[in-house]
Amino acid sequence: MKQKNFNSARIPRLAVLRGGPSQEREVSLRTGAAVAEALRSLGHEVVEIDPQPGQWSLPAGIEAVFLALHGTYGEDGTVQKELEALGVPYTGCGPEASRLAFDKILTKEKFLAAGVPTAPYQVFRHAAAAWPEGWPGPLVIKPSRQGSSVGLQFVDSPAQWQAALQTALKFDSEVLVEPKIIGRETTVGILDGVALPIVEVRPRQGGYDYHNKYTAGATEYFCPADFDSATTARVQQAGLAAYHAVDGRDYARVDIMVDREGNPVVLEVNTLPGMTATSLLPKAAAAVGLSYAELCRKMIDLALKRAAGQPGGGRKHEVVV
Repeated sequence: MKQKNFNSARIPRLAVLRGGPSQEREVSLRTGAAVAEALRSLGHEVVEIDPQPGQWSLPAGIEAVFLALHGTYGEDGTVQKELEALGVPYTGCGPEASRLAFDKILTKEKFLAAGVPTAPYQVFRHAAAAWPEGWPGPLVIKPSRQGSSVGLQFVDSPAQWQAALQTALKFDSEVLVEPKIIGRETTVGILDGVALPIVEVRPRQGGYDYHNKYTAGATEYFCPADFDSATTARVQQAGLAAYHAVDGRDYARVDIMVDREGNPVVLEVNTLPGMTATSLLPKAAAAVGLSYAELCRKMIDLALKRAAGQPGGGRKHEVVV
């Protein structure tokens, strides 16, 4: 199924991979449905596939794949390797960048090596482990290989530690623990090597957890975020640095806390960010005049250009304010 030539005068036949086996299946189904509708509105014939490991195949004639998967299998480099073996172009980062960015511990190591501003951290693998010595609260506990805030725990005091650690370890064999950054929660979308305007998220209640991410009306969004020009530049440059640290390609979304002094603290890189009605990358693209359908077209075009050996998705270092 090797794809070598792409006829720009003809609209390519596409597949959208959505659903899959992960904890984020429901969000992926919503992302994929929205993407498929947008691509059809552009004139593409679209086949929707709900892939389960070892139990799916691409129909004949598919010229590119839009990855609308989230979580394990779809976002950790596994399906990317399978598509590489088939020789079919697909949207987003390659297998190794996906694997690195999906693992929060490996991502931290890359950040530190590249000088990306990020919080200190410790790794825990046992539910009976003691509170991190010398660390005051509050803390954040994150399963290393989950997305969409699955298993995320906020801990304000040692009395809450053991139960929170035990809960987080239900979602992965190791968890990352770091201080909770007090400040403003933001994200920087990267598209074709360019940092888009910053999106600030303000949940109406509690933190930006799974419920507040995917429940309409639960969170307020501000784009471009109301920062001064110097802070805006620092946050966008931190987002680009994090994207390059994991060898990002085509597009991604970088989550960043901005502390009370205006310093960016990078949390993680999402190589297949959500594309639902409440998702952040489409909001950032809209701020520069790119509609949802145009954003989807751009993502597909980057994949097709790469397969055809054309420039695009390279190591740029640009920002859009």
